[in-house]
Amino acid sequence: MRVLGLTGGIGMGKSTMAALLRRAGLRVFDADAQVRALQAPHGRALPAIERLVPGCVRDGVLDRATLRRAALADPAIIRGLEGILHPLVRAARMRFLARARRDGCRWVVLDIPLLFETGAERICDKVVVVSAPATIQRARVLRRGTMTPAQLDAVLARQMPDAARRRRADIVIETGLSRHDTLRQVRHLLHAMHTKDPAAWAAYGRKPA
Repeated sequence: MRVLGLTGGIGMGKSTMAALLRRAGLRVFDADAQVRALQAPHGRALPAIERLVPGCVRDGVLDRATLRRAALADPAIIRGLEGILHPLVRAARMRFLARARRDGCRWVVLDIPLLFETGAERICDKVVVVSAPATIQRARVLRRGTMTPAQLDAVLARQMPDAARRRRADIVIETGLSRHDTLRQVRHLLHAMHTKDPAAWAAYGRKPA
């Protein structure tokens, strides 16, 4: 079984890319979905999060606004959250891989925003980074209406720069042009994944700067 890592910054189109790969029949591990489940009402991570930020959990429900404010005000809160969530997500990922291996999957996808930051690229055979120009990235995120420009700046400051991700990628999928162009790139990727011809990957050797 081979493993494709999928990552990219906020607003770069990673969720869309994951959906396209899932639609093509690939099993996808969604790290963000795991985090949401851990933080859902009465989720496994809530007792530890309440100890980290007292008052952010009420009646078994996470007050995300309170937690977000605490995290933006104190970088130590971010590190504390990562210490709580990352081991739990890692355990879920290992269970996913074990099931896929038992089921005889040829390829699986690990959709992990912090793929490089957590060292998860080491278990991947290939890594795809989704990327778009910064202006498009900002417009996408702010259009959602869930963040102010200042909050987005704070998130971007904590994330690995797009240029650094691109340098470390095996494959860069550009999502800033058109849906048609993104689909064309995904088709080429799927062809490379499902052929035994090494030349199919050669086109990805010249990544845009």
